[in-house]
Order: sequence, then structure tokens, then C-alpha cells
Amino acid sequence: MEIQIAIVEENVLAAMGLQQILEDIIPMATIRHFPNFESLVISQPEQFFHFFVSSAIYFEHATYFQQQPHRSIVLVHGNGYPRLAGLLTLNVCQDVKSLVKDVLALRSHGHGHPGAGHPGPSVPPSSDEVLSSRETEVAILLARGCINKEVADRLNISLPTAITHRRNIMEKLHARSLADIIVHLVTRGIIGLDEL
Repeated sequence: MEIQIAIVEENVLAAMGLQQILEDIIPMATIRHFPNFESLVISQPEQFFHFFVSSAIYFEHATYFQQQPHRSIVLVHGNGYPRLAGLLTLNVCQDVKSLVKDVLALRSHGHGHPGAGHPGPSVPPSSDEVLSSRETEVAILLARGCINKEVADRLNISLPTAITHRRNIMEKLHARSLADIIVHLVTRGIIGLDEL
């Protein structure tokens, strides 16, 4: 079953960033961006498993989205928004690591894949995704926010070696950003969300 997710957000750059993170976390999903509510409505919204919708659009069309409380996730800008009962929110004004962690937490609670509440199947790494034990150590430190020099110091290796490990990790995982490394580690159970 193909999962389709809609991002309803006027800000194209914000939508593109969220789309990349969602594609990394839920690779079997098709993510589509809609700049406004009207464009969503004409594209058969019933086909979408979830709506990641900007707070402005959500509140302007609250009647529609409140009818789908488990499908609608409101994109908020900071933590200053009041908590509303039954309203799922995602703070998009945070660092990538925290945003990935929050999306993974939503997914682990059944808000990113069919079979809500049930863990998805584990994804076995292909031969070109397997990291060496040293690369895994480096990846974990990177996921926890260490910069190259800190990785080198903590593992007692040279800075050029740490940089080489980082480059190799990125190549093996086909990673475009730190978010891809975090997703790889969490989805394979190498590190837990609480360890980030």
C-alpha cells in the first residue's frame, strides 16, 4: 500500500525541507506539497494518510481539519502555541536534529505509517549501507551533535581521520545531511530517540 502525505504550507522552502526529512524517514511514502488549501481540495484529499499543515491554513480551514484529527499535524513556529486537546503539532522552528527526533516520535506513535501504534518492519541494511564499527561510533557522535574535532578527541583519532570517516558514512548511506544519519541510526535501532 502506497502512503501519500500532503504538506500544506505557503512557504516553499519550509515545505521542501520538511519533505526531504519525511522522505528520509518514510521512504515508501509519496510526499506532495500544496501551497494553499484550495490546491489540496482539488487533488482528492481523501487519498492522503496525513496532512502536515501550516497553522495559518489549519485555523483558516479548521472545520475541515478538525474532522480528521488523527490525520492532521499542525506545523507551528516555536513553542508559544497553546496546546489544544487532540491537536497534533510539529515545531518547525528548531534544529534539524530536534525536528527529525520529533517526526520519528510521531511515527513511532503511529502517525507516520499505516497500522497506527504498531512498529513498522525493520529495514535491513543493504550491503552498501553497512557501516564499520568505527564508522558507527562516529555516526553516533555526529547524531549527538559533536563536530569533527570533538569526534576526533573522543575517539582518540586524528581530525583528518574523523573527517574521512564522516565522508565515508555520508557516501555509504547516500546521506545528504546529518538528518539522514540520524534517521539511519534510529530506524535501525542503533540509537534510541532518548539517546540523541
